[in-house]
Amino acid sequence: MRVDEVREIAKRMGLVPGRMNKRDLIRKIQIVEGNFDCFGTARDAACDQHGCLWREECFSQAKKEN
Repeated sequence: MRVDEVREIAKRMGLVPGRMNKRDLIRKIQIVEGNFDCFGTARDAACDQHGCLWREECFSQAKKEN
């Protein structure tokens, strides 16, 4: 998902994205959704948040950061 799409989701949720980077913005959205703010931290593609909108992208991001 592109950062502009993430910003639109954030705005719909009442967040003010400002100049936040994509990772931090997704983590803020996760908190508002009542989830853990864990985007990009899934080690070895292990995650118990099966309904998370960011799940597949999270795995890719975690690989990049490790």
